[in-house]
Amino acid sequence: MVQKQSNDENELPSGLSKPAQRALIGAGLLNLKDIANIREDELKKLHGIGPNAVETLRQALQEKGLSFAKK
Repeated sequence: MVQKQSNDENELPSGLSKPAQRALIGAGLLNLKDIANIREDELKKLHGIGPNAVETLRQALQEKGLSFAKK
């Protein structure tokens, strides 16, 4: 049996709405490391990603010492 890693960098943060989760997964952004490789303005273009999702992701990235990609 394969165990799912519990490392938070390998998961999307809790608190994201279902539309935001679907948008991220649909764009291939499956974890915080993936999200750290995209610029914030690109993230905002995804259907289902609103201000609350951006702030939730920003906080989750900061907690792990990560941030959105720079322009």
